[in-house]
Amino acid sequence: MIRTLIVDDDFHVAHAHARSVAKVPGFVVVGEAHSAAEAYESIRAVAPDLLLLDMYLPDRTGLDLVRQLAAEPAETGVPDFILITAARDIESVRAAIQLGAIYYLVKPFAFPALREQLEAYQHWRLRLSETREADQDTVDTLYSMLRSPAADARQRRRLPATMARVLDTVARAATSVSAADVAETLGVSRPTAQRYLAILVQRGLVELDLAYGATGRPEHRYSAQLR
Repeated sequence: MIRTLIVDDDFHVAHAHARSVAKVPGFVVVGEAHSAAEAYESIRAVAPDLLLLDMYLPDRTGLDLVRQLAAEPAETGVPDFILITAARDIESVRAAIQLGAIYYLVKPFAFPALREQLEAYQHWRLRLSETREADQDTVDTLYSMLRSPAADARQRRRLPATMARVLDTVARAATSVSAADVAETLGVSRPTAQRYLAILVQRGLVELDLAYGATGRPEHRYSAQLR
């Protein structure tokens, strides 16, 4: 079971989050805290695996709490944390990423959004526990697993029309495809297909493989990274 501590200054909100977490198989709520000081004591007392952490607490911010935990001896450790907050400024998002937030969930949100992210985190933990040595493919997989399917779907819906068609072409292919294959299917130029494929690779929606032929020169081949 993934031991989860809820940290939110609003008692009613904390209770609501606790009820939501309890509905997700594999998770158990080990406590609620309503200030950074109370959260700190709870973390040291119950050693949770995961924090659902509010940004704005009465005595300091949730990220200040994470910084305090990170500055202490390594053996105490910092629990994984999902930031749950109304803060929408990009500096808060950037700071959360820099401090290792598993996800950043903006209030208000519906239960399915939380459930999907908890399930993605659960699968990530399982894969991590089964891995003893990481090559680049393993690292890429671990990073991609923290994106919920719903987040991937939202990202695909935001793609420009031609890029979305490129992604759909790769996803529908029975095997990996080249930029030339995509260009021929869509009736676009090869450089256009190559440009969109490169962006899709950067976004983690398409995987790039290098296939070496008889000439020894690698051919770029693409396959979908959709879950």
